[in-house]
Amino acid sequence: MGQTEELKELLRQNGTEIDRTGLEIKKEDDALVLTDGRMTLSCDFTHMIPRIKQGRLQSELIVRAAKIKGIEDDLTAVDATAGFGEDSLLLAAAGFSVILYEYDPVIAALLRDGLRRAADIPELSEAVGRMKLREENSITAIQKMNEPPDVIYLDPMFPERQKSGLIKKKFQLLQQLERPCEDEGALVRAAYDAGPRKIVIKRPLKAASLADIKPSYSIKGKSIRYDCIVIPR
Repeated sequence: MGQTEELKELLRQNGTEIDRTGLEIKKEDDALVLTDGRMTLSCDFTHMIPRIKQGRLQSELIVRAAKIKGIEDDLTAVDATAGFGEDSLLLAAAGFSVILYEYDPVIAALLRDGLRRAADIPELSEAVGRMKLREENSITAIQKMNEPPDVIYLDPMFPERQKSGLIKKKFQLLQQLERPCEDEGALVRAAYDAGPRKIVIKRPLKAASLADIKPSYSIKGKSIRYDCIVIPR
């Protein structure tokens, strides 16, 4: 059984009936790709190389939002809604050790493949070495953590974001797979209960606060913002 067939069998075992969506997952060159017959999508971190250079990295909003005052070394982060892991890569490049949680088996497979290929690229390998992917429900996983991370990062997909003109056309393929967050309250409560120093939440610029929880402060860009909740220890 080839790699693509093995993946399809794994998806069937996980209850993901990808064939019903009109999507197919296959291998092209050395990359795993998702396709609907017209568009293809793979997890490719090479376009992130300019953004992780030190001259630019510290100006990235997610890096600014995740900073912990007075602490610079040995920082840990949990990305509870990993997707394709681009924000996690920025955090890892900034020195964080990042655990990425992705519950959808197709997206997790594409992300794992992207990390595999990125590990062989000199400009990416150091940061990727600080990223660990886990395919499981992040709410359940966070509730079982023995040690609190410094930062928990949340970027849940909500219905309000599905119609956004900011979403690249190819990423519409992912939206056929990944369900919007069904319980934002449970997600935030799990993050709170884990006891991090800070929770960082990515939101559309004009969207309401997640679960109506007022952040300690926000860092705003042109179209998005990062709500930061500082939790005293």
